[in-house]
Amino acid sequence: MKNLNKPWQKLPIIKNQLDKVNKCIHETIQTPYPELQEALTQMADNGGKYLRPSLLILCAKIANGSKDVSEQIIKLASSIEILHMACLIHDDIIDDSDERRGQVSIQTRFGKDVAVYAGDLLFTNFFDLILATVNEHHYMVENAKAMRQILYGELGQMAERFNIKQTFEQYIEHVSGKTAALFSLAAEEGAYFSSGNEEIVTALTNFGHNLGIAFQIVDDILDYNGGKNLNKPILEDLATGVYSLPLLLALHDEDLAKKIKPILAKKYEMTTDDMEEVQNLILNSSIIDQSRQIAKDYTDKAISSLDIVQTCPEKTILVKMTKKLLTRTM
Repeated sequence: MKNLNKPWQKLPIIKNQLDKVNKCIHETIQTPYPELQEALTQMADNGGKYLRPSLLILCAKIANGSKDVSEQIIKLASSIEILHMACLIHDDIIDDSDERRGQVSIQTRFGKDVAVYAGDLLFTNFFDLILATVNEHHYMVENAKAMRQILYGELGQMAERFNIKQTFEQYIEHVSGKTAALFSLAAEEGAYFSSGNEEIVTALTNFGHNLGIAFQIVDDILDYNGGKNLNKPILEDLATGVYSLPLLLALHDEDLAKKIKPILAKKYEMTTDDMEEVQNLILNSSIIDQSRQIAKDYTDKAISSLDIVQTCPEKTILVKMTKKLLTRTM
């Protein structure tokens, strides 16, 4: 069974390549342990959008003049998605999340022990693909660096728990690691391993970085206005002292801060009603609009990075993808 949702069918220009990525992922995540295999297959089949592999392949096609991509690019795109899957499984364990992509999470269905092993095995699968695909020492280092940035982003976020004085710059630093590092790596590897020149590689790397930051900001916005009375991510984040952009902006608004700080001071004693009050205070203010404007600033930076790229179907898709990011609802 493979990812039956296949959201990349909406991108016919790279559909065949993403079908190959899907096949490569399923061939790579094989294990002789049935329960672990079931967990890995569930994660692979749970409707991932393949945004990062799409980015890698589109950047590869920009660099090679819209030609088909090599088997090396397919394996690199697969490795990026496998690393992303591993991070998601471990995130769900840390957050004690019972859902992932609208389905029961691995750690809820199979238990935390199987989930830990599943995430660990995916990390080894990631390294297996990299070792089989990349000969350049520099890009071995770059992949290790990306993993370290993801970890440092998460650790930085953890270190600032319950810190009502956390700055916007600190937030961006954490997001640059935990989310943008993988977008940046995808864009850079796609361009470099399709023989893109230094200027193109740098431009596409910058595109990926800014796109990743914008993606996380929109995620944070959707936690507040995604359509439910009290979204579970808000409950999890507030309960554990993780303050995302909308809340940080609210804490820098004098009137809102006076109302919100006493609630946050309760820390682990906050009730669901307390958290709902924080959500409503933010939704009934200009904070969401401010957050969306900051996300737009980063999407504008991303699109500007493409100025040196000649007009081609792949560039058009990247621009449309970036603009659509601001209006996504899930």
